[in-house]
This record gives sequence, C-alpha cells and structure tokens, in this order.
Amino acid sequence: MTTTARQPDALLSWMESLSDPTRLRLLRLLERHELGVAELCNVLQLPQSTVSRHLKVLQDEGWVRSRADGTARRYHRVDERQGTARRLWALAREETAAWATAAQDQLRLSRLLSARRPAAEAFFAGAAEKWDRLRREIYGEGFEEQALLGLVPSSWVVADLGCGTGTIAAALAPHVARVIGVDQSSSMLRAARRRLSDAPNVELRQGRLEALPLEDSSVDGVLMILALAYVAEPHHALGEAARVLRPLGRLVVVDLLRHDREEFRLKMRQAQMGFETLALKDALHDAGFEETFVRPLSPEARAKGPALLLATGTRSREGEMGDGRTSGKERKNKWTR
Repeated sequence: MTTTARQPDALLSWMESLSDPTRLRLLRLLERHELGVAELCNVLQLPQSTVSRHLKVLQDEGWVRSRADGTARRYHRVDERQGTARRLWALAREETAAWATAAQDQLRLSRLLSARRPAAEAFFAGAAEKWDRLRREIYGEGFEEQALLGLVPSSWVVADLGCGTGTIAAALAPHVARVIGVDQSSSMLRAARRRLSDAPNVELRQGRLEALPLEDSSVDGVLMILALAYVAEPHHALGEAARVLRPLGRLVVVDLLRHDREEFRLKMRQAQMGFETLALKDALHDAGFEETFVRPLSPEARAKGPALLLATGTRSREGEMGDGRTSGKERKNKWTR
C-alpha cells in the first residue's frame, strides 16, 4: 500500500486514540514525566486494569513508550512525533487545558512528585456516627492543621461554622478563649456535644450558615471547614461571616476546589461542585473582606475526594464592609463558571 493510501487510515487511527478522556489525561501526565502504572492509578484515581488498557492503546499507536524498571514498567510520552500527529496532540492539549479534571490531576501529580523528593440534613442525620471516619477517608487530615494556622491569638472568640461532630472545635478550644460551633444538623450537634462535654469554653448552636444565630461583630475569627459547598447560596454565607466578625477579624475557609465529579456531589449531597480560586477571591471581596488569599491545597496520599482549597480574608474596618447579600447575589454566576 502506498504512503498516500495509508495516510487517511493513520489519521483516523490517531484521532480515535485521542478520542477518550482517560487517554488524554494520561498523555498530559506523561508529557513531562516518566511514571509507572501504580503512580498513574494514584493520580487518575482509576483501577490498574483501566489504566493498563488505555496505556496499551497509546503505546500501540505510538503516543507513549515504556521501559523496564525492575519488575514494573515506566511510561513517557513520545515527543518527537512530527506532522499531523504532532498538530493533533497540540490541539488536544490546548482544548483540555481548562478541564477541571486536568487541574485535579496536576495537583495529585505535584503531590506525588513532592513525595519522591524525601525518598445535606438527611445525609448528615445518617452520617453523624461515621462522619469522622468518612471525612478522613475522603479528605485526609492535614487540611485541618493548615486551617488552624490561620487563627493564632489566644484571646480570640472563634465561630466554627458547619462544626459537624466538633472535631475542629475540640482541637481549637485549648488554644482560644471561646469557641462557638454552629451547625444545621441536630444529629451532628448531638455528636459534637458528646465529644465536647469536657470543654467548658465551647458553646454549640443550631442554625444555618446563611442566617447565623450570632450577633453582629461578636467574634474575632470564623472557620468554615468543608461547609460552603453544602450552601445553595454561598455569597449569603460569606456575607453572614463578615457580619458576625469584628472589624479586622479573620475568616478561614477550606473547601472543595472546582471539580466535575457529579457522582461525588450527589453522594455527599453537596449543593456546589467546588469553587474556582479567582471566583472565590472576588466573592470574599464582595462580602467585605480584605487581604484575601486563596490557593489550592496539595491532595493527601490517602484522600479519595476532589482536591481542596484554602481561603483567608480580613473583615474590613467599620464603615467599609461590603454588602455580601447584594453584590454577591448580583455576581451569583461566578459560582458556575
């Protein structure tokens, strides 16, 4: 068969091999790094059989190569391809650059590479007793420590919004003057009361994050840990956080980075698919916060859920506070970009 006759078949074969989202994710990961199957499974959060099957397709089509590494094999993308194949990959890479999944993959890859260097109500009613284990399995534990680092003064009164079973309130209570835990779920609050029975400086209240049972300017710090994604209108919750904070008080938020795992959102009964960093930073400003800082957190090795982000902000001085209920509502589309 002549070269001219082979070209249409080759083009169709290349296009077919790039038509699967998993294979595109693999090629993005292998573009600059050599990775083993186990590492790829870790980053993609897919079983070995699935990853191996897609790697075989890519290798058969000449997109990747592998080499032996003991009893395993390590893969890398072939970067010397020319002509049509090179242009196809350039287009595919450009079109997938904005994928939320691709961003999640890169965060997990960064965590993996760093590790190399040193060597809603019904849902919570049923989940309260197993929530601590479930949360550790999905999100890990390190994010709690990073959130607590944002709250230093021992004289502070801190509101733990969406306090759940009281894990963070219990850890924070010995280090501050007073903790006020707020949660909508009566089941969660019962579990929290059992845990905090020996913490005299912790008070628990039932209420919604969009209508907090707290006085204006009554606390020095606000924590919202894995709570904002459960709120249908996050701008209202941020406006309430600003309302209850004293001028120059501090807000710390840890929640989901924007993702596209709809099955995860449904399983966890969450109202939001996470948050984009720039949109959340704008929303904090709209609510009346200054000195805002938002960044993704590196996923933990055992965490099975989407990656998280950390956001902090300082409540504006008296007279400079933004109207979170108005400006935030006007910019509601930010949460769905």
